[in-house]
Amino acid sequence: MAIKIIAARLEGGKFHESITKLRWINPGSGETGESFVSAIVAWLEDDDGKAYVDEGIHRVAVEIIKPTFGPKFLRTRADGIWKNNLLELPRF
Repeated sequence: MAIKIIAARLEGGKFHESITKLRWINPGSGETGESFVSAIVAWLEDDDGKAYVDEGIHRVAVEIIKPTFGPKFLRTRADGIWKNNLLELPRF
């Protein structure tokens, strides 16, 4: 299953590490939800989930960043280039 990330909530900053929750939709089933980043990270790692953001007609994969210090967070990457798609999403 793949989910499309459609909105982000940031707390305490304006960088990827500040994203605390994401709003998503499963295009296959129509199911929608809001999840903490930690829950999406666990789902991507443990359940072989997939997440993406639309960039025009292209899908951009959401990937896990594992910093040396601090919790894991999410960021998008297209064609090997890290992008700011999650930061550009509407806020909720």
